[in-house]
Amino acid sequence: MFAAVLHEPKKLLIDELDAPQPQADQVQIRVRAGGICGSDLSYYFKGRSGDFAVREPFVLGHEVAGEIAALGEGVSGFTVGQRVAVNPGLNCGLCRYCVKGMPNHCLNMRFMGSASTFPHMQGMFRQFIAVSARQCVPVPDALDFAQASMAEPLAVALHALRLAGSLVGAKVLLVGCGPIGCILLAVAKRAGAHRIVALDLARKALQMAQTLGADETVLATDQARIDQWAQQRGTFDVVLEASGSTAGLDTALRAARAGGTVIQVGNLPAGQSPVAANLVMSKELRYQGSFRFTDEYAVAAEELGAHKIDLRPLMTHSFPLEDANRAFEVARDRTQSMKVHLHFD
Repeated sequence: MFAAVLHEPKKLLIDELDAPQPQADQVQIRVRAGGICGSDLSYYFKGRSGDFAVREPFVLGHEVAGEIAALGEGVSGFTVGQRVAVNPGLNCGLCRYCVKGMPNHCLNMRFMGSASTFPHMQGMFRQFIAVSARQCVPVPDALDFAQASMAEPLAVALHALRLAGSLVGAKVLLVGCGPIGCILLAVAKRAGAHRIVALDLARKALQMAQTLGADETVLATDQARIDQWAQQRGTFDVVLEASGSTAGLDTALRAARAGGTVIQVGNLPAGQSPVAANLVMSKELRYQGSFRFTDEYAVAAEELGAHKIDLRPLMTHSFPLEDANRAFEVARDRTQSMKVHLHFD
């Protein structure tokens, strides 16, 4: 089989590897489509994502869907040829975090396409993968594979907004309108937010935010408008920080009203982040991090399968596996793309 293997920054080779065979309680998946995530872009261009550095040849990708190609011993409830979305994370179920209902913090987590451990847990941009049957969520035949692969970023958004609490009647600021930011916006709109303002440096990203329901869009260069939000101890009930930048976080803390909530979804650069953290104290803010997801993955796949949320406007480009380098270049260009997929025909 062929796989997209990162050997060094901006050097992604299509290598031929052995196809993994399913072990007991596993299924073999023929991967049909996968989305390029912001962490994939960071690995590709920088050799690291946040605090996680690539230290060996590394198959990227953790947002995929495909069809079952083979069943391992003991697997029931699935059939060969069945379409599934694949949860990239497999928690142990036994450690103290799993027992506390926090499987996204599992001490023995096997998260595909992440360099958080060494040897790395290889990713899913390859023609075949073998995964635990419990990582698979069936999706309808009518849902195309690229849409089904959006279950992973949708799960990230669902988890973040679960942590935010009720949004009914809330004034919400979205900082950063990349793919995750725009999915956060779509979910927040559906969750009953009264008014959503979207902030970004790129006009095209703001246009997408408007398409998905933003009530107002603001360029991040409009400092006068941003400064207004900090007046009278802040403006917004909930701020969703999805830019992954220290400037974005600083804006979030200043724009949140006293007693408001800031949810950190973006992955900040490694190391210390110089921001006005004293505002958390002086405005009694609830500053909450959001990392990956828990049981929201199955919910996300089911929502997409039932057409309860439509993320197709975000899906701007698709490339065959052999054009993976071109796909990553396009995915980085915020002036022309939003969500870029690889397809494995």
